[in-house]
Amino acid sequence: MAIETKRAVVLLSGGLDSATVLAIARNQGYEPYALSFSYGQRHVVELQAAARVAASIGVAAHKVAAFDLRAFGGSALTADIDVPKSRNANDMAHGIPITYVPARNTIFLSFALAWAEVLGSSNIFIGVNALDYSGYPDCRLEFIEAFEKMANLATKAGVEGSQKLKIHTPLIALTKAQIIAKGIELGVDYALTSSCYDPSPAGAPCGECDSCLLRQKGFRENGITDPLEYPGT
Repeated sequence: MAIETKRAVVLLSGGLDSATVLAIARNQGYEPYALSFSYGQRHVVELQAAARVAASIGVAAHKVAAFDLRAFGGSALTADIDVPKSRNANDMAHGIPITYVPARNTIFLSFALAWAEVLGSSNIFIGVNALDYSGYPDCRLEFIEAFEKMANLATKAGVEGSQKLKIHTPLIALTKAQIIAKGIELGVDYALTSSCYDPSPAGAPCGECDSCLLRQKGFRENGITDPLEYPGT
């Protein structure tokens, strides 16, 4: 008898981390269902990157859920607020930056939970990271564990016992350099990804926001060149 492939919903932003997580889910034998979001973010080019990554790595389906967090603002990614540039490692290590989008991962995981229940899946993958990250509270293990507990109380499948949801966070204790090394091992084409918080209209990375700086640092620590072209290179 053939073994049924396990389905998993994979949050796919089109960035470096989520592309790596998608590759990890496939490598672990899951049938991935990629979920991206058009939420009013200024870096909408990431959705084009997500489509490229999904096609490259392979998914059973790729959905884009649309809603507009610009209605609330409160973040440099969803409001007319400048994205911080040229911050050093010490700056990034303290406080929660203005690029934090209020409740974003809570919202994203809620959508993933709904689709997982429809698919009959007990697995969600998300690329949160608690080491090389910009201080976001919804990237911490404590948050993930609390959401997972809530999720198993919140669905019909959970209450009836037909589903026990697991949120997989394979990157949570890795540095950016370790994430990149893992992705390269799994054949991820990082030229397809987009990480910048403030890209040009054509999608070129700024090279100066926290996300660009952390990404470039990760490639340097692996002794390789980031395949994306940055200003001045």
